[in-house]
Amino acid sequence: MNRFFLARRAFVTSLLCLGLVAGPAWAGGGSAGSGAKPTVSTKDYDFYRSGNAADVQPPQPASPMLVLMGGGIDVDDAFRAMIAKARGGSASQVDVVILRTSGADGYNDYLMAMGGVDSVESIVIKTRAGASAPQVLDLVARADVLFIAGGDQSTYIDEWAGTPLEAAVQAAVARNVPFGGTSAGLSVLGQFDYSGANKSISSTQAMANPFDRNVTLDRSLLDTLPWMAGVITDAHLVTRDRMGRLVTFLARLSADGWAGWSQLRGIGIDEQTAVVVEGGIGTVMGNDDGLGGRTGQAYFLKPSMAPTTVQPKTPLTFRNLQVEKRTAGGRYDLVNWPTVSPYFISVEAGALMPNPY
Repeated sequence: MNRFFLARRAFVTSLLCLGLVAGPAWAGGGSAGSGAKPTVSTKDYDFYRSGNAADVQPPQPASPMLVLMGGGIDVDDAFRAMIAKARGGSASQVDVVILRTSGADGYNDYLMAMGGVDSVESIVIKTRAGASAPQVLDLVARADVLFIAGGDQSTYIDEWAGTPLEAAVQAAVARNVPFGGTSAGLSVLGQFDYSGANKSISSTQAMANPFDRNVTLDRSLLDTLPWMAGVITDAHLVTRDRMGRLVTFLARLSADGWAGWSQLRGIGIDEQTAVVVEGGIGTVMGNDDGLGGRTGQAYFLKPSMAPTTVQPKTPLTFRNLQVEKRTAGGRYDLVNWPTVSPYFISVEAGALMPNPY
C-alpha cells in the first residue's frame, strides 16, 4: 500500500472523526443495534422486525442478483440496487431479511430509511436447531431481499450447512431473490470458503506455511450460487492486507485436489466496496470518500499455472497469478474471466511480490 494512500486514508478518517466531512451511513453489520428487544425470542433464535408484518409480494425478478460486499462501512448503493431489483420497476415495497448468528437489529433502521422497504427482519440464529425453526424458514421464504451480515463465518457453516435454512436460502436464490453478504457473510458465498474455524490467519503466516492449522477451508455451505463456481472470496482485502492469504487459499485448493488450478478463481474485496453481479457482470460500487471521489477496490484472481511448492511447514511458491483490479464504476465478467487489463503477482518462498494492490 503506497504512502499517499495511507496518508489520504488517515486524513479522511480524522476529518470524519471531527465531523468536518460527511461519511456514508454505518449500517451495523458489526453494530450492537438499537437496543430494542427482539420481536420474538427463543433459545434457538431471535428476530427483530421493523415495519409491516404482512407479506407485500412484489413481482418476482426475472434474473438473479448477487452482492459481494467487503466489510466495514456498508455500501449504500449496493443495498439500493438490491431493493430496486426486488421491486422490479413496480411501486411495490419489499421485505428485507437479514441472517446472522450474532448482533441484533443493526440493519433495521438503516434499511427502513432507504425507501421502497416495507419491512426489515433481522434473524439471529443461536443454535443449529434455529436453522430448522418453522418461523425462521417462513421469514426466509417470504423475503424479497436476503442478506448475510458480518460476524463469524465458522458459525454460519457449523449451524447452517445441510439444514432446512440452507435449502430455503437456495430456494430464494432460485426464484431470483437478490442475495448477498458482507465480511463473514461474503466468506460463505464462494463454492469454497475460508471457514475461520480456528483463529484467523494473516497473509504472512499463511504464505509461510500453507498447511498452518488456521488455514481452514470448507465446501459444505451454499456452494452452488450463480457465478461462484471455483471461487473463493476474502473480505477487508487491502485494509487487512489479505492478498497473500487469498493466494494461499487458492494454492491449497489446488494441492488438496478440490479443483484443478485452471478452474480456480479468487475474489478479494476491500472495505466500503461491493461487487453487484447481474447477468454475470460484476459492477464495483463504493461510497463517497469525502474528498470528491469514491471508495471501492475489488480484485479478481486467476492462476496461470499450478502452484510450484505447497507443502506443510514450507514457504509457499506460487507464480504468475493474473489480477484484474476494478475500482468504483468498473466492471468485470464473472462468466468468462477475461484478460483485459491484467497485472501479475507471485509468491516466492513465502514472499508476495510485487505490491499486489
